[in-house]
Parts: sequence; structure tokens; C-alpha cells
Amino acid sequence: MVRWAETDELSGLVAVELAADGLFEQVGIVFPPGTTMIEEVDDPGAVLVEGAPPAGFAMIGWVDGNLHLEQLAVHPRSMRQGIGGRLMAAVIDHAGAAGAPAVTLTTYRDVPWNAPWYARHGFSVMPEEEWGPELRAVVEHERELGIEVAPRVVMRR
Repeated sequence: MVRWAETDELSGLVAVELAADGLFEQVGIVFPPGTTMIEEVDDPGAVLVEGAPPAGFAMIGWVDGNLHLEQLAVHPRSMRQGIGGRLMAAVIDHAGAAGAPAVTLTTYRDVPWNAPWYARHGFSVMPEEEWGPELRAVVEHERELGIEVAPRVVMRR
């Protein structure tokens, strides 16, 4: 069941994110050292989770008036059980309930469980000329962090 995270669950999500990030090594992507995205969150109202303890999470925010999926991670031992799809559906439902015109995200273009997976969930690549100033700032921040180690795209649904 997808639900909002509890404050005391946030620290446990670091292990989920690190384990999920470890899968990128299979496709030659190694992230630079630093904090995880979930470590920078102090508002459980920005994080949807599934499981107790959570096996996956979706971290959201607002960018240019759209709901923005900042991170979606499922622990590898819990993958292929529909958790990511249920989290994605909850994000989309929340966006609709909140009146967001779209859901946006940034992701790796060629990683099978990234852009192709989001495309199967109704997302399409968003041309750069349609990016708003906040979305441009997100992309620039990702570049500064050094995570653009493989081709990335902005997607919208």
C-alpha cells in the first residue's frame, strides 16, 4: 500500500536509495560521492512509500507549477513486484488531486529502468525549449553534482 512517509522512516530510506543506485553500476554508471537525495529531505509530506519498513519511495516537489518526481527508488530485493508502478501511479494521482498540469522528471535516456520505463507509464521527452526556469535550474544543478555521466532527458506526463 502506498502512503506518505513517517518522519522516523526517512533515515531508513537511505539504504533503499543506495541499493537502488548500486544497480547503475551494471550499465557503467557510477555516481560521484556525496549525500543521497533522500538525506536532503526533512518533510515526510514530500515522500511516498510502500511497505513497512518501506521497500521503495517516490520523492516529489514542485517545479514550474508542475509536480516534479525528484527520485523514485525501489530496493533491488523488492523489484519486479509492482512497487515502482504503484508509486508512480500514486504520484500521478497526487498530481491530479493537487491540480498540477503535468508531472516532470529527469532521468537517464538509455537505462532500461529509467526513460524507457517512464515512457511505458505515459511520459515523453520534453523538448528543451519547453523547459521553464526552475526545470532548467534542476538540470543545471544535476550537472554541477556530476550525475550527468550518461545521456539524460527531461520527461513529462
